[in-house]
Amino acid sequence: MPVGRHLPINEKGELAMERFQCVSAMDFVKDWDAWRNTLKEAIGEARKFGVSDEVIRDLGAKVGDFLATKVCPATKEEELLKAMWDVATPEERKTIATLIFKMVK
Repeated sequence: MPVGRHLPINEKGELAMERFQCVSAMDFVKDWDAWRNTLKEAIGEARKFGVSDEVIRDLGAKVGDFLATKVCPATKEEELLKAMWDVATPEERKTIATLIFKMVK
């Protein structure tokens, strides 16, 4: 957990250990623009191999599921995306993935 962030405390006033069960695997992406550029490059690479936009968006939703459960949000934007992802239905998650796809095109 980055220095300066508050430690997660649960409703019993105890340290919420589930927060520490995620990984900081995406530490190389420290800002929103870098994250968007990384996604844009990944989409471009997938297209080079003939992957359709529809398949890319479907894979984006699956990757979103993985990230939401396994990777700690590193920025305020990632925290917002995770919060929205956590309350979204599977169909709404596909919509979020589609919007992100459109945003980085």
